[in-house]
Amino acid sequence: MVRFPATFPAFQALALLSASATSVSALDGSFDSREATIDSVHNALFTGLASCRTVVSSFIARIEAYNPTVNAIIALNPQALNIADEIDAQIASGNSTGALLCIPVLLKDNYDAAGMNTTGASRALVNNRPLVDAPTVKALKDAGAIILGKTNLHEMALEGISVSSLGGQTINPYDLTRTPGGSSGGSGAAIGASFAILATGTDTVNSLRSPASANALFSFRPTRGLISRAGVIPISHTQDTLGAMARTLKDLTVALTVMSSVGYDPKDNDTAAIPPSARGRDYSSDLYSGPRSLRGLRFGLLDGFWNHSASLETTPVNNVMQAMLTELRAAGAVLVNITDPRYNAPAIAGALDVQRYEYRELVDAYLAATPGSPRPQTLKELYAPGDKDFVVLPSGYEYVTTSLVSSTGNSSYFARQRGIQTLKQALEATFAANDLDAVIYPEQKNLVVKIGAASQAGRNGILAALTGVPVVVVPAGFSEPSEEAPVGVPVGMEILGRPWSEGALLGIARRVAELVPARRMPPWVDRFVEGKRYESVPVVKPDTTRIPGAYPLGVL
Repeated sequence: MVRFPATFPAFQALALLSASATSVSALDGSFDSREATIDSVHNALFTGLASCRTVVSSFIARIEAYNPTVNAIIALNPQALNIADEIDAQIASGNSTGALLCIPVLLKDNYDAAGMNTTGASRALVNNRPLVDAPTVKALKDAGAIILGKTNLHEMALEGISVSSLGGQTINPYDLTRTPGGSSGGSGAAIGASFAILATGTDTVNSLRSPASANALFSFRPTRGLISRAGVIPISHTQDTLGAMARTLKDLTVALTVMSSVGYDPKDNDTAAIPPSARGRDYSSDLYSGPRSLRGLRFGLLDGFWNHSASLETTPVNNVMQAMLTELRAAGAVLVNITDPRYNAPAIAGALDVQRYEYRELVDAYLAATPGSPRPQTLKELYAPGDKDFVVLPSGYEYVTTSLVSSTGNSSYFARQRGIQTLKQALEATFAANDLDAVIYPEQKNLVVKIGAASQAGRNGILAALTGVPVVVVPAGFSEPSEEAPVGVPVGMEILGRPWSEGALLGIARRVAELVPARRMPPWVDRFVEGKRYESVPVVKPDTTRIPGAYPLGVL
């Protein structure tokens, strides 16, 4: 008997039993991958409209058509079509199941997946070949997902421009003169342009939420410990997390459910803190539980996370957010202005960010785990003088050089850790004193920056990064259309909650997204790309000629 995936609408299942028995050879129709969702893929599979191979081929065709411009994909999985054929055989035999059955997923390229290089998007690390999947990659595969390929990221995930020595510069599909955010910019641009259904990302300060905001996507940064970080090239044990991006909130909840199903992982001690309420939780159900509307919900507005000055880059963000606040008030939400001077993102980052203390020790340990490789064995070797295999933004020179000599033994490191604990207590006190359901603010005070900028300035992710609390990002709107951005540049809003409140935040996010349905597709990729009959997965080569002259290779 056919077993339908958990996400497939139950009321349709009986009507589709006969269709699911259609032979694989007959399933050769086309599949429109534009804005596709988990449900649309499963509907095509189980109504006989398309085979899994056809679905995967349709995304590969889009990548072939548009990636030369977007430059988001570093490599495709050479086994993707073979895996699709195996899934088609399972469907034909009535043995198909899994919440992510035949769902194309892209991995950020600092994430272990057997058979695909993990590089950190650095040319110096291309010979690092992991032997096993990271636990969350295995969970994705066990749920039926097809790992379609790997995406570009900012070199070693250290900034938000999404330029790397291995992958070149990734482009924002909404405005080809702008960056896609970062460091998970390849994932954000790829999902924004419908190159897959889901993509993973990592987040040390802003790296998931910045590209989600810049590409009109939904994303989550989970409570630290909810998702195992094993298999990710580390930067900061204190600040690193792992999450995903999607075009719909429903798809995002499936990703969160699958990725968090790993539970306790001895390779990541923070997972020991997972409470019983979060173990094995189906976050999809949280979309439809809790309050039926926003009426009476209390949202704190962190005044220090806005830039109230007028400019071509800040005014569009302020206009979008003001429109969002107007809608929330009209829906009955209570908005509480929080003017506490402690909530100032640059000041928090300057005083408490601990990346540079932890970075060298963690990367050295990661590289030492597979000795004998021709790649660098230490962080110092990676940034060797005269080597042209790395790129560092000029604004990041001081960060890297300081990281090469700093350690967790520095007295200032302990002072910062004490400060982080104080910040956690202050945030909890703010929630309690104001009886808040969540805190909201723009992910970025200004529009995502232009290609060649010195830094991805204006981002607000540091609060969640240091306190370890969960955040859901929702599309909030767009700047005014322009010649460079025909529908405008996306603006995202963060919804931040207390530890382990992912379920409540997702429920709030759903109601916000229904109130302000802001997701739009980039218009220049909004055409149907006819799928091809691929004999094998084509090779995709990133365009490294795109590295702007402002970021010279091998300079530190």
